[in-house]
Amino acid sequence: MNYDCKDLNLAKEGRMRIEWAEERMPVLRMIHKRFTEEKPLDGVRIAACLHVTTETANLMRTLKAGGAEVALCASNPLSTQDDVVASLVKHDEISVFAVRGEDNETYYDHINAVLDIGPQVTMDDGADLVSTLHKKKGKLLEGVIGGTEETTTGVIRLRSMEQNGVLAYPIIAVNDAQTKHFFDNRYGTGQSTIDGILRSTNMLLAGSRVVVFGYGWCGRGTAMRARGMGANVVVVEVDPVKALEAVMDGFTVMTSQEAAPIGDIFITLTGNISVIRKEHFERMKDGAVVANSGHFNVEIDIPELEKMAKSKTRIRQDVDQYILPDGRRINLLGEGRLINLAAAEGHPASVMDMSFANQSLSTEYLVKGKSGLEKRVYPVPIEIDSEIARLKLEALGAGIDTLTDKQKKYLASWEHGT
Repeated sequence: MNYDCKDLNLAKEGRMRIEWAEERMPVLRMIHKRFTEEKPLDGVRIAACLHVTTETANLMRTLKAGGAEVALCASNPLSTQDDVVASLVKHDEISVFAVRGEDNETYYDHINAVLDIGPQVTMDDGADLVSTLHKKKGKLLEGVIGGTEETTTGVIRLRSMEQNGVLAYPIIAVNDAQTKHFFDNRYGTGQSTIDGILRSTNMLLAGSRVVVFGYGWCGRGTAMRARGMGANVVVVEVDPVKALEAVMDGFTVMTSQEAAPIGDIFITLTGNISVIRKEHFERMKDGAVVANSGHFNVEIDIPELEKMAKSKTRIRQDVDQYILPDGRRINLLGEGRLINLAAAEGHPASVMDMSFANQSLSTEYLVKGKSGLEKRVYPVPIEIDSEIARLKLEALGAGIDTLTDKQKKYLASWEHGT
């Protein structure tokens, strides 16, 4: 078994943390139990590029319980939990290639190492694995049945590949499942983003002005949580419908240029590039804090900030302070990478429970059908989404009504009027 791990001696601590997360993932536990009995993934090779966290560990263990051969690497250099890697390698005999803080070259070396298993299914978080497979290891594409994608950013990239006619196999957009983005993106990202900012800065949110860039599901959740802690929240958007929704939700909406001089904390959650850039840094107040919770660290134009600054100091563990020529200080959190994973532990396990249930069942769906799908990006089948919601409700002890025959007939008819 090949692997790259910081320290196998961390395995015991990692196992305890994995088990703690497992207690809060009842849906995945149910799937794990069934997979152990039925082995629906028997002999299937899965290459996964995901955040290597306690929750992801439970997904990997579930896939292996289903009979799969799994190889895992990190989808972000600062999201890896080294004790989790050690536990997966030592206790579960899963090939993991991930070291927290790895450089860019090592990051791609690890992706290539995972692809060397000759995957039949890919599991991605940002589409770096898929794009590397297409660009560098095209000979392996013939053996791929299909794949899954976990993030908004990744889905955008994969849809671009589809539109350009280069996507070589079908992908299920797990990110777009209702049981994923309604909960993971809104409640998971919302809470964990604020958690990462507070851990890295120890700032008081109450009374501060927080500027949220992007009002998709992640932006909604972050804005909601910041307001819940007493912050005055400003939303910056380019989509008029989302901007209007933010206004109707009670937030102040203004342009990025208007927000730049008044914000205390700036958070990007857009999936786009150079959302905060030179003209914003030039207008920010002394001591402004800048963080990103979009998938890649391109949302903040860090190279431009580097050029503008006369000095840079690592002033706290996850805070780089840039001093501009006029003396103003701009504080960048987590090197511009996902702040909820760079400085905190990512989403709570109870939220990832549904996301990784989608990953497991979507993989089973691809394998059972041997794909048979076109080379496109597909939504999660509605029956999988509904089943996960049902299982989660069952785990929470919540019951729902069912339609009577009379109600079903009424909804299926057109004759009835007033």
